[in-house]
Amino acid sequence: MNTQSILDALAHVRYPGTGKDIVSSGMIHGDITIEGKKVSLALLFEKPNDPFIKSVVKAAETAILTYVGDDVEVKGNITAYHKEVQAPRVSSILPDVKNIIAVFSGKGGVGKSTVSSNLAISLAKLGYKVGLLDADIHGPSMPKMFGVEEERPYMEEVNGKEMIVPIEKYGVKLLSIGFFVDPANALIWRGSMASNALKQLITDAHWGELDYFVMDLPPGTGDIHLTLVQTMGITGAVAVTTPQDVALADARKGVNMFLGDKINVPVLGLVENMAYFTPAELPDNKYYIFGKDGGKRLCEELNIPLLGQIPIVQSIREGGDEGRPVAFSADSITAQAFIELARRVVERVEWRNQTMDPTHKVEITHK
Repeated sequence: MNTQSILDALAHVRYPGTGKDIVSSGMIHGDITIEGKKVSLALLFEKPNDPFIKSVVKAAETAILTYVGDDVEVKGNITAYHKEVQAPRVSSILPDVKNIIAVFSGKGGVGKSTVSSNLAISLAKLGYKVGLLDADIHGPSMPKMFGVEEERPYMEEVNGKEMIVPIEKYGVKLLSIGFFVDPANALIWRGSMASNALKQLITDAHWGELDYFVMDLPPGTGDIHLTLVQTMGITGAVAVTTPQDVALADARKGVNMFLGDKINVPVLGLVENMAYFTPAELPDNKYYIFGKDGGKRLCEELNIPLLGQIPIVQSIREGGDEGRPVAFSADSITAQAFIELARRVVERVEWRNQTMDPTHKVEITHK
């Protein structure tokens, strides 16, 4: 079983509206993921209320089971997308941005920036227009992770105003305070200074049209988080944790902060990073170094979705250190894990936009 055999099977499926097969008509959306016997893919439709969605998805499942093998795990793994991201404009600050995603963690060291960078690149690989803001003012790491430490954004006039032009790499528009400070020296700023700098990176930058604007927040809960929710309406937040109890306790606080009455930002789900370790020489073995399924249990407790479980893999660390995130590499298992995470985030965002009102910026008053 490989990608071509899946495509050959899907070529037998016709879209009733045109009579053309779904492969030649470009309805296969993004990459096909193969993990053992499990096959995951997405189909692209013109509109969300297409009357043929269910029948075409069913026909695609049947074709794979018929022409590839009846033991293929495909049922429930075919996702339907539509060409227009049905999202309201959530922020007058960024009128051309459709969805704003805040990636956060309760504590440092859980791989939040690794998840943010690979999520952004994976969304771009799926065909979306993506921006990434390194909002970790005191510990900016994105310039190194993208291999652009020597780059410096320039200014250009847009509609009569001088704007910062983000650095573009791997299909992602990127800005970080790390582009503007000496990386060898500590950034000693009070909360108000950091908040003002962050606002400038958001409001004084020419981000252009984006489907997804991903923000890598600092760990914990503090001034920066309040600044962001008071500056713009955030579509949803994604929590990152590792499975051990210490990380889970802090992740719980972060989730509760976003879901609290004063902030009230939807939490799209949680990513369990460093979920397990599999040595290259023993690919069928899993070692749960930080505990097993801690993130999964927290999701059940808080009633939020588990978006993915990312393993500890040497290539993820090497990619971040070398400025080439693993999501941009060839179709490795880890790259596919991040692609699947991106698909889950898209799925959750579309569900959120269809079932909830737009998030407005938070008005915090002092009595």
